Amino acid sequence: MKGTTIRRYSCGFFAALVAASFVAAQTPAQEKAPSRAKLESKIPNLAFQYPDGKSLALYDLKDKKAIVIVFLSFECPVSNSYSSTLADIAAEFGPHGVAMIGLTVNEEETPADVAKQAQRHNLNFPVFLDARLTAARALAADYTPEVFVLDGDFVLRYRGRIDDSYSERLKKHAVVKEHNLRQVLGELLSGRPISVAATRAVGCPIVREERPLATTGKVTYYRDVAPILQEHCQTCHRPGEVGPFSLLTYKQAVNWAADIKTYTQNRTMPPWKPTKGLPFLNERRLSDRELATLAAWVDGGTPAGDPRDAPPPKHFPDGWQLGTPDLVLTPSGDFTLGPDGRDVYRCFVMPTNLPRDVYVTAVEIRPSNKRVVHHVLLAIDTTGQARALEKRAQLAEANRSEADDTHPGRKARDRGAGYSTNMGFGFIPQGAGLTGWAPGIVPRHLPDGAGMLLPKGADVVMQVHYHRNGRVETDRTQVGLYLAKKEVDKPFYGGVVAGGRGPLGILFSIPPGDPNYKLEGDAWAIADFTIFFIMPHMHLLGKQISLTMTPPDGPTQTLIEIGAWDYNWQETYMLKEPLVVKAGTRFHVEAYYDNSAANPLNPFNPPRRVTFGEQTTNEMCFVFLGGTTDQPILGRRGLPLSPVAGKKAAVNVK
Repeated sequence: MKGTTIRRYSCGFFAALVAASFVAAQTPAQEKAPSRAKLESKIPNLAFQYPDGKSLALYDLKDKKAIVIVFLSFECPVSNSYSSTLADIAAEFGPHGVAMIGLTVNEEETPADVAKQAQRHNLNFPVFLDARLTAARALAADYTPEVFVLDGDFVLRYRGRIDDSYSERLKKHAVVKEHNLRQVLGELLSGRPISVAATRAVGCPIVREERPLATTGKVTYYRDVAPILQEHCQTCHRPGEVGPFSLLTYKQAVNWAADIKTYTQNRTMPPWKPTKGLPFLNERRLSDRELATLAAWVDGGTPAGDPRDAPPPKHFPDGWQLGTPDLVLTPSGDFTLGPDGRDVYRCFVMPTNLPRDVYVTAVEIRPSNKRVVHHVLLAIDTTGQARALEKRAQLAEANRSEADDTHPGRKARDRGAGYSTNMGFGFIPQGAGLTGWAPGIVPRHLPDGAGMLLPKGADVVMQVHYHRNGRVETDRTQVGLYLAKKEVDKPFYGGVVAGGRGPLGILFSIPPGDPNYKLEGDAWAIADFTIFFIMPHMHLLGKQISLTMTPPDGPTQTLIEIGAWDYNWQETYMLKEPLVVKAGTRFHVEAYYDNSAANPLNPFNPPRRVTFGEQTTNEMCFVFLGGTTDQPILGRRGLPLSPVAGKKAAVNVK
């Protein structure tokens, strides 16, 4: 039996938490040489329809010196990331006789939908729906975004990418070196020959094939696929969440079927970085059986099956999942995120004004805008350093020019409460911290008797990793703290295992050009210690990191290994079962870095020597541990010590 015909269009699966992930497999189409189809040919008089029914013909623009046609998709994160860049170019070259037209290829949209989306992305040029792919066929367009530059005689003079921001779909270069569209327009307007007429566009494929879909088969959507999508995908891929498209219905799943197979088979999705180690809570990992089911469904023609076999719709919690918190912390104001550029790490200082020390047994974090909140980390500051950083940033903010606010492409720059950092907090946090949040994490209470110390008068500093989506967005993430009602006899402690040399064991120097530089280091448990969470940390050159432990009387065990480090996806990994380690246990971190020119995330070109430091362009090698001990650990002056030390040390254990 054959069902309805559905046009297939595709986009790279997005890293949720992220998402998110910025590492995506290269598709065979992207490995080909740039297409030169239609170059030096006169393009026919295409017609485009406005929402009110009026139309614009291509040849109506006969007075223009150049015309830019750009294919877009508001469901493609690569396309959306260029929104402000395109608006900037339209504003820059418009007065010089250049017209820009946007075309979308999503058949489910209406002209009114397209106009609304264009407005939300602050696009200052007309955007039309190419519903029947008439223009896409006339220009032999392959991707979104892909640009086509016509001269005043409607002859195609350039086709390809806007610039070289992306090395692969969703994988960005640290530095943009070639601004292809700007260069071509400059050459065309000045009468110079076009130096490069074709480049390889990187983005989401425009798939024109149409074929009937099977309604039945060995593996069907309603019976076999829908439960997998509910369990592993819909947390992020639903309206209002970080995923750029939804996977709530059969038709949505069919539209993204090719990517579902590709990115689940290579385990890019669901995004889960650990490749070895202990079991963790909220593991976003598909079983081999689930992977095979998804692949068989796609290969079998994506049959729907019987809707009566579908599981009940999944209901996602709304409001505070653990009930009303004892203390709700909120930033002093909203934060506005601009539409494009690199990801932002923004810290918000939230005073607790506590009159006494308290212990926290659970933390719940609620982003107000999950479309852009990648993940959240919390730290404690009792020194006032974070307040000083925020005050300095807000003074600088007040003195900045407002020019960007009226810029046609941006409309709004990053601004609002808090201060920005390069992935750290800008100060050394006190204590073990208060864990964090990523999409899919479910808040839980610590066991009875355990708690995270929150000192009297302390500030909670919240670092939010924001991921841009091509639009101006606003967020004000809240933190709910649940305080211990019973006596806490097992306070949380923090520990760190560092890779490097020197007195603190953190110094290193990564030579330029080395694609596999190794760093390692050791630390020891100086008391019996129960580990609740593990958090590795590296920067842009990070390639791989692992942590092992060797008990005094047992074999070495891998606690966590991240085989393909991604600095955009850093999590606090909560153990499914707390791990008790004995005093004298040795922890060993081993990490690898790629400081070669082949690393697209390398912040330096050509590569430079990189050393330890707080900046993103520096590096770090840490694995943080959080947990409890039954034994108070005091140093020589009676001050509390971490139960994990960089070297074996004599301490007073009471």
